[in-house]
Amino acid sequence: MTAEQRAAEVLAALRRGDEQAFRDLVGTHQSALLRLALLYAPSRAVAEEVVQETWLAVLDGLDGFQGRASLRTWMARILVNIARRRAGREARSVPFSSLPARDDRGGAEEPAVDPSRFLAEGPYAGHWASFPDDWADLPEHALLSQETRTVTQAAIGRLSPAQRAVITLRDLEDWSAAEVSELLGLTDGHQRVLLHRARAKVRQALEQYLDRRR
Repeated sequence: MTAEQRAAEVLAALRRGDEQAFRDLVGTHQSALLRLALLYAPSRAVAEEVVQETWLAVLDGLDGFQGRASLRTWMARILVNIARRRAGREARSVPFSSLPARDDRGGAEEPAVDPSRFLAEGPYAGHWASFPDDWADLPEHALLSQETRTVTQAAIGRLSPAQRAVITLRDLEDWSAAEVSELLGLTDGHQRVLLHRARAKVRQALEQYLDRRR
């Protein structure tokens, strides 16, 4: 059975009111929707409410779903619309519509990598002064430890809203570039810039942490 056939089968079961199909859908997407809501919600409690509203809206809207996007993307759009409405009622919320507009610290002028990492003068100006660390020789447990994951999560949390949204969807939720661009209303080029900057900053935070561990 192809992925398209499987998706059509799941959708048909949902439209028939198959409770197991809906439980399976929730089990598959609940965590991802919650992480998406947490990108801008002022608290976990608010994010959970947004997700709950999203599931109710999904049930109400199944008959109108036309399949032009994937079911996952369609549900994410519903969450975005609910979140945007909630943003007006939550004083500390960041409107989701503002995420892809530009970086918080200067847009296109912000360097993706610290300029001090490159030579400023001489015949090799513009080349690496200090190369990115090669982590191949690090023990696997050092890269996969809870402390390393905590450092990574903290680094992502310090990113601008636009960068945080893109890296979360691309690298943590495994969305395709096309899906992310469609959901966030980004051009392909803008998304690539945001993702590159986000990855560079997270890598730099990990380098500093792992250097201290060595």
